[in-house]
Amino acid sequence: MTIPDDPAALQNLLTELKIEHHDLNASIARLAENPPPDELVLQRLKKRKLQLKDRIASIERLLGPDLIA
Repeated sequence: MTIPDDPAALQNLLTELKIEHHDLNASIARLAENPPPDELVLQRLKKRKLQLKDRIASIERLLGPDLIA
């Protein structure tokens, strides 16, 4: 997937990725609560969540510099 150049499109993509990341986090928590968890599914969800986190960080860097206070 290519990253758009338009700041508004980047912001929309960032919002979508954050929502998906949050939903995955909730799914992982629910799956882990129900014994015994399906380890393969849990592992795949966690991997996808990490990929999303990396993409979110990348887009946030594109949108603006880090302001260190």
